[in-house]
Amino acid sequence: MNVSCGSRVLDFSRKTYIMGILNVTPDSFSDGGLHFGKTSAVDQGLRMVDAGADIIDIGGESTRPGSEPVALEEELRRTIPVIESLSAKVRVPLSIDTYKAEVAASALDAGASIVNDISGLRFDPGMAGVVSAYKVPVVVMHIKGSPRSMQQCPVYEALIPEILDYLRGSIGIALEAGVSEEKIIIDPGIGFGKTFDHNLEILHNLDRFALLGRPVLIGPSRKAFIGKILDNAPPQERIYGTAAAVAISIMKGANIIRVHDVREMVQVARVADAVKREKVVLS
Repeated sequence: MNVSCGSRVLDFSRKTYIMGILNVTPDSFSDGGLHFGKTSAVDQGLRMVDAGADIIDIGGESTRPGSEPVALEEELRRTIPVIESLSAKVRVPLSIDTYKAEVAASALDAGASIVNDISGLRFDPGMAGVVSAYKVPVVVMHIKGSPRSMQQCPVYEALIPEILDYLRGSIGIALEAGVSEEKIIIDPGIGFGKTFDHNLEILHNLDRFALLGRPVLIGPSRKAFIGKILDNAPPQERIYGTAAAVAISIMKGANIIRVHDVREMVQVARVADAVKREKVVLS
């Protein structure tokens, strides 16, 4: 299974791909404020590429639980200069992490080649049309509610079937807008309207998402459920816990892993891939 990103091809039969998280925000749950300025953000992006990231995911609005929306103009101000600069310096695909169609279009004009939409094309009715017009890959994620409210006692009658149904709906929205099925990537949305037990259930059943026939992206990096397992460890002390979740995700069929700690998770992925595929992939 392959996905084309501009001049690059993600060949999921070959390896698991590492997506580095680049939050150009003052308030993201783990690294808010660390790379808020353009220079700092670009430098961090370059470091992640040097560490082995296959994709850089750039976001200008925190979607942590309880977060408030960011104005369109501010999200553009945060992300577009970073994308313009990085796209001139690196060959790896750049992803724009947004649910706003106008931000996505501006980012794609600036050099991004993937759209990562936490709403699964639901929050902005123009997003699917943008993805179709630019002929780029799109990550459609499951979310229950909105970032502001999603962790207020989320309830499911049947967690995995409900997430599958939501993602099928998102795939349908994309296809109806003219997006090629080969451009669609799915994400079950760890931590987005999920309790501690829900997150564990998703990882335990991650292989079931192969039913949708699309590559699977998963983002367990430094999430609160890992901290809870590790005696309430803060985000910066969840690297080893993240490594365990990453290895499990790969063995369960994940194709892309979205992470903060690129160098460490590249190593985890190479070992997990070698075990799963019974061969070593040389980068």
